[in-house]
Amino acid sequence: MLIRGRTLSFLRKPESLDDHAAYAYESDGALLIAEGLILASGAYETVKAQAPEGIAEIDHRPHLILPGFIDTHLHFPQMQVIGSYAANLLEWLNTYTFPEECRFVESAHAQRIATHFFDEMIRHGTTTAVAYCSVHKSSVDAFFAEALRRDMRMIAGKVMMDRNAPQGLLDTPEMGYDETRAVIEEWHGKGRNHVAITPRFAITSTPEQMRATQTLIQEFPDLHVQTHLSENRDEIDFTCSLYPEAQDYTDVYARYGMLGPKTLLGHCIHLSEREMDVMSDTGSVAVHCPTSNLFLGSGLFPLKKLGRRAKPVRVSVATDIGGGSSYSMLRTLDEAYKIQQLQGERLNPFESYHLMTRGNAEALSLADRIGTLEPGTDADFVVLDMAATPAMALKAEVVNSLADELFLLQTMGDDRAITETYVAGKAVKTGL
Repeated sequence: MLIRGRTLSFLRKPESLDDHAAYAYESDGALLIAEGLILASGAYETVKAQAPEGIAEIDHRPHLILPGFIDTHLHFPQMQVIGSYAANLLEWLNTYTFPEECRFVESAHAQRIATHFFDEMIRHGTTTAVAYCSVHKSSVDAFFAEALRRDMRMIAGKVMMDRNAPQGLLDTPEMGYDETRAVIEEWHGKGRNHVAITPRFAITSTPEQMRATQTLIQEFPDLHVQTHLSENRDEIDFTCSLYPEAQDYTDVYARYGMLGPKTLLGHCIHLSEREMDVMSDTGSVAVHCPTSNLFLGSGLFPLKKLGRRAKPVRVSVATDIGGGSSYSMLRTLDEAYKIQQLQGERLNPFESYHLMTRGNAEALSLADRIGTLEPGTDADFVVLDMAATPAMALKAEVVNSLADELFLLQTMGDDRAITETYVAGKAVKTGL
């Protein structure tokens, strides 16, 4: 199949608005697709010359084609928690989130929510996500079964938590270890599934469970690890009281061998300089969740500071459903822009789109598979329409540059701006 349209793919992180060498843009571009992969990309005439005669062709002009969006932190069981009124993180968890997650012991409920979850990913142009399931193995089975059915590249894990939560959400160090191993054996590498080792956060895991987590990491060093770090000041104080021997919150995870280049740490808002140094030294990833941070009043993520330190910290961006208030990576980066504005910083649109495509792929150590339009990578991409709504169409009349178009999409766009989502070369949004 030959896909025609304006194409945009990043080669590296843009250093400025005028850093045109950071990306490849074709005003009349094309992708040659076969067996779920991109075989060729570039100017339409060049790519068409490589295609077999009589190949099926889909013309998306004048729309813009980008790699599928990547969401590096969200909670699959929290679809019905979005928009729950609470003062802060811990109140929100105890009042809404934990009771909702208890429902995922039921396989039928988990399967129903999994169907809706993947529908929303596709509707919003997200082709890869990193998800927390619930403590119940049934939730992970439902998630990965649906990912397999849709042939989507997904990363997820069974949450491990053995204290400071309702009884219906507690496992034990042994159960958390055994069930995570079972999930790895059943699902990792099946289709495009990746399993992540997933202790929820230090507050809900005893030292014994943290040691079980460390054992899993030692046994499966190639797997991703995900947890939460320094989202809320009360959370930080509580964590430090539970682990008084640690220097700080980050040191809790360091002591159990949990930091490394495949470790994704949600939020990371209130880090000390020492903690930033440790994250830099270990290559761990600070995951920025803008809509969640604003919704729960957690704080302002120091995105620019982390990147320009002498010891820079790797970063990614995410929706954090359901503390986050939108499934859309466009809406997410719109809020990220505002958070930087409040700190006297600038986030230009090329940086934003790099973050939600190649940047997030690099944070996941998966840029060889997703996040670009390069030949040999998975054919996961989205088609964007900057005139998707009447208000956007009116603004689009005065858009004169690619940067302006991207910023319009980011500022005013949502799922309506996603004309089509392609997963492994197949159009999957049509008909949802």
